[in-house]
Amino acid sequence: MEGEFSTGAREPIPLLAPVDGVPPVIVDTSELAAAAERLAAGTGPVAFDAERASGYRYSQRAYLVQIRRRGSGSLLLDPVALGDLAVVQEAVGDAEWVLHAASQDLPCLSELGLRPGLLFDTELAGRLLGYERVGLGMMVERVLGYGLEKGHSAADWSTRPLPEPWLRYAALDVELLVELRDALEAELIEQDKIEFARQEFAAIAAAPPREPRAEPWRRTSGIHRARTRRQLAAVRAMWTARDRLAQARDIAPGRVLPDSAIMDAVLNAPADAAALTRLPVFSGPRIRRTANTWLDALRAAAALPDDKLPAPAGPSGDGLPPPNRWAERDPVAAARLARVRAGLAAVAGTHTMPVENLLEPALSRRIAWSPPTPLTDQAVRDALAAGGARPWQQDLCTSALLTALVDLPPDPAGDRPTRPVGRSPHRTGPRRGTPGGVVTAGTPGAVTGGAGAGSTARVTGGSGPDDAATAEAGTDAGGPEAATSRGASAAGSGGNAVGSNVGERTRTRGGRGGRGAGRSGRAAAGSGERGAAAGPAASSAAGPAASSAGGSGGPEPGTRETGTA
Repeated sequence: MEGEFSTGAREPIPLLAPVDGVPPVIVDTSELAAAAERLAAGTGPVAFDAERASGYRYSQRAYLVQIRRRGSGSLLLDPVALGDLAVVQEAVGDAEWVLHAASQDLPCLSELGLRPGLLFDTELAGRLLGYERVGLGMMVERVLGYGLEKGHSAADWSTRPLPEPWLRYAALDVELLVELRDALEAELIEQDKIEFARQEFAAIAAAPPREPRAEPWRRTSGIHRARTRRQLAAVRAMWTARDRLAQARDIAPGRVLPDSAIMDAVLNAPADAAALTRLPVFSGPRIRRTANTWLDALRAAAALPDDKLPAPAGPSGDGLPPPNRWAERDPVAAARLARVRAGLAAVAGTHTMPVENLLEPALSRRIAWSPPTPLTDQAVRDALAAGGARPWQQDLCTSALLTALVDLPPDPAGDRPTRPVGRSPHRTGPRRGTPGGVVTAGTPGAVTGGAGAGSTARVTGGSGPDDAATAEAGTDAGGPEAATSRGASAAGSGGNAVGSNVGERTRTRGGRGGRGAGRSGRAAAGSGERGAAAGPAASSAAGPAASSAGGSGGPEPGTRETGTA
């Protein structure tokens, strides 16, 4: 299988401990200086990794840094005790860094004075090569034939002292990273994708910090249950109060108050502390002590004048309407987007990679909404370049976009863009009547005509929010953008899937960094698979955006819900 290492019937070799044993954790500057000298004396690329306390702490700072280089061995550094690690930066000089899902770790490493000049991202390399599952553990097993110890990925790395099993796990993270890098580089060269990878790696290394979301409170789980602007204001007020409290305590917001409790309070609108503390979660002793904080937030929202209430829908990150509203706002653009998605999915399948790595979904939407004029090869290239597409993406995508962006003539009867269709994969029963059936872009899942005079053939097209926009091209309604939440990009005729989740990296072994990207070769045959979690946008959810998806490096403060503490 292309892009996969086959071990035949042989089981992976368990790798339960570092070959040189677990190194001691360096906690003082004199030890750090000696370690930096050893690092400078080593040769070749340098493997880096970092462990955070996502889900436990508010900040996304590093609580342990792991480094390995040939001739130097492995190092475990405690950044809490050491602070700035600029001496390490000086020691590695201009050597290439190797990370897995680099966009997840680069922000917290940058806080310590560590920034790469050259970069190799083994997770992104796996995506470009078409691997279905790109977690570190699975990649090491598939490519090198070793099984890494699982566990501790979701541990509270702010714990001190760190238990020995955790340190062993952490050291194994970098034990074979350089060897994995060398094997993947050889595959990239063999598949003629090495230049793709180099451009992507450079984009990740040069990416600026991610801008904070304009309205992060809108990501509260269950917010769809808030039906009025007044209720949305209450969600905003409680989210903001929780965020302030979490930041002051350096506790993950979901451990201060889960999203479910916020929504419960908003929907029940308790009049006083007694009513509030009768609600689930709020009746617990820890939450009862902060009851007035939540009541004050609810009362402040209730007192807001109408002109201060939030809009029913938040601003789109790219300034465009949500894709599921395109057919309503602009049916021509909706049909255009469906063609763009189908065209890009075909190109991604040809080159065996997830479609969101071929081109950032947000950029494809922008171009579909406002195509360049005049519509020429160079104009499309210029639009791609202006949107941040790398040269290799411009080379592969321009022709498909140029074709897809040509608008079809309107339907004289309904003044909506239409196109002839062949036999739909969603239709049932024999094909009868005269040809010439058309799909109306603004009608979700409906195929009209072509079944006999005066008759209509209904087709259920798609399954997601973009049915109306994608029925015209026969694509799965989710489209590439839906990959960020479903773990599989669906595009192309008949709902062929090119999988990959570009959300936050969940750091689980065997799916570490692990947005198990759907292997495009299989995806083009109609399958997709979710791995685990996402970054510059999602660590390379379209280049640098989907190498690790989401993105800035870890979960945004205030968006994780893990229960109460």
